[in-house]
Amino acid sequence: MDPVLERVIVEAAVKIALVFFVVLTTVAYMTWVERRVSAWIQDRRGPNRVGPFGLLQPLADGIKFLFKEEITPPHVYRPVYLLAPILILVPALLTISVVPFGPALRLFGRDVPLRVADVDNGVLIILAFASMGVYGIALAGWSSNNKYSLMGGLRSSAQLISYELAMGLAIVGILMSAGSLRLSDVVARQAEHGWNVLWQLPGFVVFLTAAFAETNRLPFDLPEAETELVAGYHTEYSGMRFSMFYMAEYANMVTASCLAATLYLGGYHVPGLQRLGLPQNAAAIVQLLAFGIKVAFFLFVYVWVRWTIPRFRYDQLMNLGWKVLLPVALVHIVWVAFIVLMGWA
Repeated sequence: MDPVLERVIVEAAVKIALVFFVVLTTVAYMTWVERRVSAWIQDRRGPNRVGPFGLLQPLADGIKFLFKEEITPPHVYRPVYLLAPILILVPALLTISVVPFGPALRLFGRDVPLRVADVDNGVLIILAFASMGVYGIALAGWSSNNKYSLMGGLRSSAQLISYELAMGLAIVGILMSAGSLRLSDVVARQAEHGWNVLWQLPGFVVFLTAAFAETNRLPFDLPEAETELVAGYHTEYSGMRFSMFYMAEYANMVTASCLAATLYLGGYHVPGLQRLGLPQNAAAIVQLLAFGIKVAFFLFVYVWVRWTIPRFRYDQLMNLGWKVLLPVALVHIVWVAFIVLMGWA
């Protein structure tokens, strides 16, 4: 094998392994963060028995799910029933591959970009993979042969139609100002002209609201509303298959937080960092940490909103998507076109 090709393959494999390890670790510990923050909001203690401050609780939960009995009801359509959790989890894990986490690190005499894949149409890949998850939810609801599960799958499909459009239109403003579908170009544009959240605040609000609906989080968790649908599309699942739905939800939260930080908060850009004159690797590590802090902020917002705002009714959810977010996103596109034409951003 050509040494250059072998080096490229090894480098890609190492980056993929590291990114998957970080994402899966974040997913595991988001369950701990969720319970600790909810306990703090409700003046409770939360998990604090397994390990110091309950930090080993995610490990205990994982072991429990591994050894928990998986029950397959006799009335389900087995092939699709078994495939649905995979169709949800795999796209959730793949989407993170095009997100730039930082600039290049100087290792072994060459620059190593801190991203798995730097493709020209990174934004389209993220939107495509994000929309694929709804197929798994719809198929899980249908294959379970349960009216509550089917209703949850139908609700998720309707949410996708309502909020994917508004989210896409909000992102159009970012692409108009950057003039590129490459996420690294979006970050570079913000480094020159300021973060997009300053100039495109309506689009940021639309994007963040749509991201809550995309990930089926409160106050938009209608596909799995416990008070109405028992558990929605995953009512008939147990064991590791059940845990795969939750892993996919938190993985989608991580991806949405990374995308929000990249599109609106400058990604890994740190204002004024160049003036410090740091070496390349030191500056790259600072930018990587800054990106992690921005992502952690959005993940905290996800948890904070869940335990603060009550669940919407389904008609309120649809009205918000079609009558509020969509018109705001359309007006926002006109505003962005105006400021780009005037050269303000």
